[in-house]
Amino acid sequence: MSLALGLALAASFCFGLGLVTSRVGLRAMDARAGAAISVPTAALLFVLAAPFTIDAQGFSVAAVLVFAIVGVFFPAVVTILTFRSNELLGPTVTSAVSGTAPLFALPAAWLLLGEAVPPQAAIASVAVVAGIALLSWKGSLRRPELPGWAMLWPLAGALVRGLAQAGAKMGLLLWPNPFAAGLIGYSVSSATVLGATQFGRLQKPARTAAGIAWFAFTGVLNGAAVLFMYAALTQAPVALVAPVVATYPLVTALLSAALLRQEPLTPRILAGAAVTVAAIVYLVASRG
Repeated sequence: MSLALGLALAASFCFGLGLVTSRVGLRAMDARAGAAISVPTAALLFVLAAPFTIDAQGFSVAAVLVFAIVGVFFPAVVTILTFRSNELLGPTVTSAVSGTAPLFALPAAWLLLGEAVPPQAAIASVAVVAGIALLSWKGSLRRPELPGWAMLWPLAGALVRGLAQAGAKMGLLLWPNPFAAGLIGYSVSSATVLGATQFGRLQKPARTAAGIAWFAFTGVLNGAAVLFMYAALTQAPVALVAPVVATYPLVTALLSAALLRQEPLTPRILAGAAVTVAAIVYLVASRG
């Protein structure tokens, strides 16, 4: 379990740092253009590493199909939903609502995989969501001029992210190769994102050298995060991995305060960090 915990924490760190680098990239480039760089960059790295990392032993056609189906939605659709949510609600509310992914991942693992959901995992998931809400809370949940259905964008992203974790676990049970899962998933996601980026555009989005560099780095971080998460899922159930990975907004908040200096470490942020860390400590201790 210690290996799975370390991998899940590494995934959380990479996801959190990736949000920071993408914020810098958005200063120089459109978000959709950035997605068309970051996702294919990660896919390219998986392709280059494939000859050294993928062992055909245990190959399963069914697993390949599962990884491909997951790849249509994660990270591709999650990225698109997150961008739309950012446009309507801003990053604060988007981050807070996206942190509810474990609330969808645990029931999905129970329904699809027959995984038992220990009460400790459910409690820890709720506590993680509460901690993230404290980290992200800045007042009203949404701008008054926006309709209530606007909240469906980040909720849909959290739902897809949670289902993707359970789906990836299903494929990894058939073929426990996280590199193969990442390669297949990211290859399909690249096609999805590139198609969505070009759909309806009359001209190509503007690109800058700085934006390309930052979004390529973001792609490396997100690709590593997905690989770490899949590796953790080969070692532990969704009930352990999902709540730990969902702590990435904590990493983003702390790194943003330290590196970007956009927000000071207020008592609210420190309280949110304490609640989030306490939830994970409780989860790990209860499973120990």
